[in-house]
Amino acid sequence: MALKAQIDADIKQAMLARDQDRLRALRAVKSMILLEETKEGQSGELKPEDETKILTKAVKQRKDSADIYRQQNRPDLLAVEETEIAVIEQYLPKQLSEDELKAKLQVIITRVGASVPSDMGKVMGVASKELAGQADGKVILAMVKTLLQ
Repeated sequence: MALKAQIDADIKQAMLARDQDRLRALRAVKSMILLEETKEGQSGELKPEDETKILTKAVKQRKDSADIYRQQNRPDLLAVEETEIAVIEQYLPKQLSEDELKAKLQVIITRVGASVPSDMGKVMGVASKELAGQADGKVILAMVKTLLQ
């Protein structure tokens, strides 16, 4: 089932269950999907990798907001963001563990022939595409830095 259809079905379930937190998160994701579908130059249907990018972007926005709320000591708003993160992450692919990420990055480093820190750009280009949605970009960057030292 396409992500949009799954989100629509889950919105209906959340409405019936009167789960306002889940409903708010799902509506935000649906809005992002609709905006992407209607963007100029789009065919109307999103590819799975585009859907993953949208979900990753939604989670990242909420994590950034959660960090700000944590710094400003706003537990009420922090709880809202963390709830939405949990709902959206259910639609993302399983996140890689640190060991799995390290193994995949070592394969990529070997494949592109990187050996020094100045080769980081080559590695990050490939890693960002292959590991999209499976690991946060900041985590990938940090791991590549340690592996290329």
